[in-house]
Amino acid sequence: RNVPYEKQRIIPCHIGNGGSITAIKNGKSVDTSMGMTPVEGLLMGTRCGDVDAGVLTFLMEKEHLDAQGISRLINKQSGVDGLSGVSSDMREIETAVKAGNERAIMALKVYEYRIKKYIGAYAAALGGVDIIVFTGGVGENQTGLRASVCKNLDYMGIQIDPERNKVRSEEIIISTDSAKVKVVVIPTDEEWMIAQDTAELVG
Repeated sequence: RNVPYEKQRIIPCHIGNGGSITAIKNGKSVDTSMGMTPVEGLLMGTRCGDVDAGVLTFLMEKEHLDAQGISRLINKQSGVDGLSGVSSDMREIETAVKAGNERAIMALKVYEYRIKKYIGAYAAALGGVDIIVFTGGVGENQTGLRASVCKNLDYMGIQIDPERNKVRSEEIIISTDSAKVKVVVIPTDEEWMIAQDTAELVG
């Protein structure tokens, strides 16, 4: 609160069953992980995220898929669900990871790696970062994921306080007092934003 966002480099990580990361400089979005469709970017619940375009034609030939078939595969049968073979729900993935399920462990590692990769890329695009925001169902509640994503990013000035990071679904700063980059959790309120935008349009 009371942060002059028009003078900040901010990377909001909106992570849920779907997810995207944005690079914001001085109050304006300069890049986002989603492309023309939501498939590009992060690994998601059932979407594959970034993939070599050559893989798509390879799969179409190998699995005899038409355009609708490949669309269904990359949108509905991939992502965390496809990799883990367990679920698209990160709570179920965490349970499977604790039980030692190797595919679930792999899926979680890929999921976290993609988030970390985009944070690094956008920090480079922005010329540094002042604030990282975790929001969305997973970003707000999966404390282990936030810790893993921020692990070994000390060189960027990112340090998580383990005690502060235990909080779920509350607006809070989870970085240490000495960290150069503020890492915050902000619960999303998409319904309120939709209502505000609707009121502006009809008003």
